[in-house]
Amino acid sequence: MTEIQTRSAYGDRVIAVEPGGDESIPEDARHGTPRKLFWTWMSPNMEFATVFVGVLAVTAYGMNFWQASLGLAVGAGLGAAAHYLLSARGPLHGVPQMVLGRLAFGYRGNALPAAFMSVMCGVGWFATNSVSGAFALNSLTGMPKVTALLVIVVAQTAFAFFGHNLVQAVERIAFPLLAIVFAIVTVVIFSKAQLGAPAPAGGVGGMGGFLLTVGTAFGYAAGWNPYAADYSRYLPVSASRAATGGYASAGLFLSCCWLTIVGAASATVTTTAQGSPTDVFTANLATPLKDLTLLAIAVGAVAANALNVYSGAMAFVTMGFRFSVRTQRAAVSAAFGVIGFLVAWWALPDAAASYEGFLLVVAYWIGPWLGVVFADEYLRRGQRVDHLLYDRAYANWGGVAAFSLGLVVSVLLFSNQEKFVGAIAKSVPQLGDITFFAGFLLSGAVYFLVNRSRISGAAVAA
Repeated sequence: MTEIQTRSAYGDRVIAVEPGGDESIPEDARHGTPRKLFWTWMSPNMEFATVFVGVLAVTAYGMNFWQASLGLAVGAGLGAAAHYLLSARGPLHGVPQMVLGRLAFGYRGNALPAAFMSVMCGVGWFATNSVSGAFALNSLTGMPKVTALLVIVVAQTAFAFFGHNLVQAVERIAFPLLAIVFAIVTVVIFSKAQLGAPAPAGGVGGMGGFLLTVGTAFGYAAGWNPYAADYSRYLPVSASRAATGGYASAGLFLSCCWLTIVGAASATVTTTAQGSPTDVFTANLATPLKDLTLLAIAVGAVAANALNVYSGAMAFVTMGFRFSVRTQRAAVSAAFGVIGFLVAWWALPDAAASYEGFLLVVAYWIGPWLGVVFADEYLRRGQRVDHLLYDRAYANWGGVAAFSLGLVVSVLLFSNQEKFVGAIAKSVPQLGDITFFAGFLLSGAVYFLVNRSRISGAAVAA
């Protein structure tokens, strides 16, 4: 059976291992409607990691509830806007997001952003969400944390191992449970919250705290951007670009905005609860709802990490390593599950301490990456590009240079981390952390200036 026949036979089968890796999806294997992207991007964000972004805005950044809500909405909105544009391209080319990235970075140069995605998203996010799921399962069942972590990891890795169709089915099935439970939790939290309370002492506060809130919310939402086309590429070529981008971005924005704001509200609830972050969050809920919420947190972690493992493995495959065509993505998914488990196990004792920094670091590389990708898409508008996607000889070192320059300069000047503060951030602390904005603008501008003439001159009629 040829590679195309194997892909076509996969079709819309759910309990079947997705064949191959980063190949283009043939038209007769396309299926589904853009509407499915709504729950694909709603379900993975209905989990505790999303809630905790809002908690950070109040407790660490010194925002009151209303300031935090505005900053969280702005950050989520920026990430969702980028998701709209990236998801909309999926049906046209039928390839993963990191394959489309080869246009801006070249076949070999694309290994750099693909490596960032594999490590930070496929492993980093996997570990972060696995820990919150393990905490919830430990509190719910009393099983040891390491055992709970193993259960969570095995479940989410199994879904990712089977591939695209099962991952989509998991998100669809999880959606009603998660939506109902978190809707009830929202009502209870807001009934207890002190929304008019002043910002707590000890946080960053001011414009700096607001920009940190925006940056962290953007880092969380935009952390999904490098996955976007992975889940829209199976849609028929005829699928509406507006509907494809609209459903994907709506699911991402609504879930992120909703639960981060719930997190901000929960931070205003007076509590003396101790224990893991999930224990503190559920402490003020009645026992039946508390148990349902812990279950939802565990299910949400699995829903999120099914995507993280799948797309992290997909990014690794696009780096050009040669495997058996039928098993490459599945084998890498299994390997990522093992690595992610080890990282999560190491993080169990103090998981919350590094979450803030991790979210900002995610935004640090995604900002320059988006700048290069969007500048390239603008320059190539109306051009035919499919012939470049799998051309091993195709190079675009201008993209690599623009990405690297934007990343390094923005971090050195604007980073505002506990372990490193950039030169401008140190001199003007009220800026908070605008690294992602600076990286996006600088990388996009450099790419545009360096490649404008070359790409225009090499235009191929569409």
